Amino acid sequence: MSKKIKSITNPRLNLKVLRAEDIRRIHETTLEIVETIGVKFPSPRALDIWEAHGARVDRGTQIVKIPAALIESALRSAPPVFTLAARDPSQDLPLDGNHVYVGTDGCGIEVIDIATGLKRRSTVRDVADIARVADDLEEVAFHWVPVSAQDCPPETRGLHEILAIWSNSTKHVQTESIYSGREARAAVEMASVLAGGRDALRKRPLLSIMECTISPLAQDSGSLEAALVGAEAGCPVGFMTMASCCSTGPATMAGNLALGNAEVLSALALIQLAFPGAPVYYASAPTVMDLRSGAYTGGGPEDFLFGAASNELADFYNLPLSMGSFATGAKEPGWQAGLENGLSTFEQMIMDCEIFSIVRKMMEGIPVDAETLALEAIREAGPGGDFLTHDHTLRNMRGLWITTLLDRRPYTVWESKRNGARDWARDKAKAILATHHPVPLEPKLEAELRKIIQSAGV
Repeated sequence: MSKKIKSITNPRLNLKVLRAEDIRRIHETTLEIVETIGVKFPSPRALDIWEAHGARVDRGTQIVKIPAALIESALRSAPPVFTLAARDPSQDLPLDGNHVYVGTDGCGIEVIDIATGLKRRSTVRDVADIARVADDLEEVAFHWVPVSAQDCPPETRGLHEILAIWSNSTKHVQTESIYSGREARAAVEMASVLAGGRDALRKRPLLSIMECTISPLAQDSGSLEAALVGAEAGCPVGFMTMASCCSTGPATMAGNLALGNAEVLSALALIQLAFPGAPVYYASAPTVMDLRSGAYTGGGPEDFLFGAASNELADFYNLPLSMGSFATGAKEPGWQAGLENGLSTFEQMIMDCEIFSIVRKMMEGIPVDAETLALEAIREAGPGGDFLTHDHTLRNMRGLWITTLLDRRPYTVWESKRNGARDWARDKAKAILATHHPVPLEPKLEAELRKIIQSAGV
């Protein structure tokens, strides 16, 4: 039986880090960047599209300078609402501006083995196992390819990864590891087989595609080709900037936002010019360079501000948002990973679900109505009374948040056992792997998908 999916809906809390004037200035700076500085598009097909629509194209440098009006008109054709479909229709994800979902992240090349606790290179079995654990977790709504199938041929690795997920989960799959036209065509063919044909896939896209920009102000040739293939088939496509302050982006956060915005909007505008009305989404995971080592940090106050600001920019453009979150530089689950909300192992994924459930509860805010004000219950309990057995308590107690991993035991109990969240999360992951069996693909269907992968590798 498929698991339900938990999301944040009708949030009563709202965080704004940018004023309307700030958003307008970032937008205007973005348009000046794409019009006067330009963005590199190393793809003959992309250059042809831009040239056909009146952009200034330098074939030698592959830099395109795009009139601001062209960007704005192209983005107006992007649908503000669409659905990420799942093998199980009850797990479809409406992107309607009123749902926040969390998915797995990736695509790492190493894992901490759940059995041995040792670090090793990741395999397609790890992709499948993580998908199976995530399938069982109600807080995980969709899949990114979490780790790389290092034991599969590089030319078809991305295809083996999405097959491993589809074979072990009924939830939506979003790949960030297919970045060539060849692989994208095979992935679309696989998704079409699962959906029941190209027309069915367009109506219910079981696959979406994430590509990354190359900061500063450049696109990747293979990613452009893959995105165009996906968009033509009706699969939602997004481009993510990961500009890093002081290295691939300006030292200032506003400058980093404007630069990354130029990368994302120029790519999404290209998709709209090629296929007006194609479902696209804004994607963003900017950060800052570690000033001591030069490394990508992936966790810190700037990252949290960038996340909130990216949400406001996506709202400004009326586009769904895929935002980097739960990122960490920690080496294992623990205080730093908990602080930075990272995903590094099976245990951390389950611990992150606890964090998401806290956030989800907080976003509900404090409803105020006749039932929640509890006047009659207070009247009946009166001074010196209690509410433990009152009907009002029985009606409302299940609305309170209950921890599954936070340790609220008395100190003496903890002292005698010396275990905690990581141990419980590991036990839960092992139990899921031992007992949870998602609805499998039909053998003939799986064989057909493997045939497509084999043909793509030739």
